[in-house]
Amino acid sequence: MDKEYLKKITTAIILMILIVLSFFLVRPILLSIIMGLILAFIFSPVYDWLYKHFKSKNFSALLICLLLMGFIILPLWFLTPVVIDQSIKIYTSSQQIDFVTPLKNFFPELFVSEQFSAEIGSTIYSFVTKATNSLMNSVSKLILNFATIFLQLLVVFFILFFVLRDKEELIKYIQSILPFSKEVEKKLFKSSKDITVSVLYGQVVIGILQGIVAGIGFFIFNIPNALLLTFFTALAGIFPIIGTALVWVPVVIYLLIAGESFPAVGVAVFGICSSLVENMVKPVFISKRTKMNTSLILIGMVGGLLLFGILGIILGPLIIAYLLIVLELYRDKGSPTVFVQENNK
Repeated sequence: MDKEYLKKITTAIILMILIVLSFFLVRPILLSIIMGLILAFIFSPVYDWLYKHFKSKNFSALLICLLLMGFIILPLWFLTPVVIDQSIKIYTSSQQIDFVTPLKNFFPELFVSEQFSAEIGSTIYSFVTKATNSLMNSVSKLILNFATIFLQLLVVFFILFFVLRDKEELIKYIQSILPFSKEVEKKLFKSSKDITVSVLYGQVVIGILQGIVAGIGFFIFNIPNALLLTFFTALAGIFPIIGTALVWVPVVIYLLIAGESFPAVGVAVFGICSSLVENMVKPVFISKRTKMNTSLILIGMVGGLLLFGILGIILGPLIIAYLLIVLELYRDKGSPTVFVQENNK
């Protein structure tokens, strides 16, 4: 056997072994690393602005990390007791709610049979109990796993700092190991950047903003458990098609049934305003950028949520997006498709 060939095979085997070992090594903190990369992408324009004024890469990256630490840690410190308290209240009140009587009032003909009413009530009660139990378990895990969460946050901020500071060198390194021509590399990076902006800003950031707008209405009109409702509204706002109405409409219906007409109207107004945010702000982020089919974003978010947890809402669409970008480069047809399109509006 040729010595040069044997050397290549040996090198390839050693490289594969090291890659596999490295994967298992970083697997426990893989999502933290990805989160750091995502934050670095989001705050890259802020870093560029700071670097332009302060002329120091270390200081600019460190300032962003410190501000973001304060933005994350301080709310967690002050809001965790509130979240625990509201979670307990939701769990307790869900055990005492009569779900059947309001349904009988709205659909009297459907709930004539007492047996049918009892079965529907039992099904709804079982679903609500499981949902509230999951909420309580999630809160408990956050408290019990505080040390692990702290270490993962530490990794997130280290990755954020070094990627912001050395992003140009990192991009050059990635380009050096890609097996593509310069022209294909250019298209790949441009399409990846555009579609990442569309997903992160056009879907995630705007969805959170919509949830905050609706949440302001919950707080102004003293809706019980407003903090958790705001969180769920922001989560619903991130998902395309679903939207914030999934949360604020049931709240409005509940208030109307309870005879609270004025708060119901107020929450509805803020809810409608939250829905209008998408139409006003979204075009600013995705104008003249590559965009992804809405149904694929939804599929990616749901699949990502089931596979990776809450971070999968961001990762899912991005994984599908990058796959489609590579497929489009492979097709090389020079025209957009039903999955990935150029937005020229």
